[in-house]
Amino acid sequence: MRYALAALLVSLLMVAGCGSNQYEKNIEGKNAQLEKDNSELKKQIESVRSQNVMLEKQVQTLAELSPETRIEGLYELKTVKLTKYTDFYDKDKNGTKEKLIVYIQPMDSKGDIIKAAGQAEVELWDLSAGEQGALLHTWQVSADELKEMWFSTIAGASYRLVYDINEIVTSFDKPYTVKMSFTDYVSGKVFADQFVIKP
Repeated sequence: MRYALAALLVSLLMVAGCGSNQYEKNIEGKNAQLEKDNSELKKQIESVRSQNVMLEKQVQTLAELSPETRIEGLYELKTVKLTKYTDFYDKDKNGTKEKLIVYIQPMDSKGDIIKAAGQAEVELWDLSAGEQGALLHTWQVSADELKEMWFSTIAGASYRLVYDINEIVTSFDKPYTVKMSFTDYVSGKVFADQFVIKP
């Protein structure tokens, strides 16, 4: 009986010891996780502080500039023209010109081509048809549409607008006039140009 009681006490002590070891391991694991979380939070706080400093500098810079200065700093649109590449094209090479491709080129005060923000209107005219039939078609191009039409090559950059003219132009043995107006979204100015497509 004495031996049984002693064995029972030893067993209980061993179980208690194992439980204690497991408890200590759990505490150590939780402490390590808390330290890791704490380190991550410190990094996030530092990142937010850095962003706040940058935003404060940005607000200060903008507050010191007048709206006119900010607008002028973007660009100064001087002219918007139709390029010589504006023409009718036979896209599928079947002998029939079915597309009108219009190239609009915005330029700043130094003569550099710029991707100016704005909306455009394009008109196709047959000036030989008299007043009643002179305007053949009008196309409106929103600012969102226009910015997707920017086109760059070795020869230069411009907005490239492509239109179907199957039902509009049936004869190509006479000149047609393309008229364009461009509303600049920075200055509000409206620029106009026209180009004659010769037969």
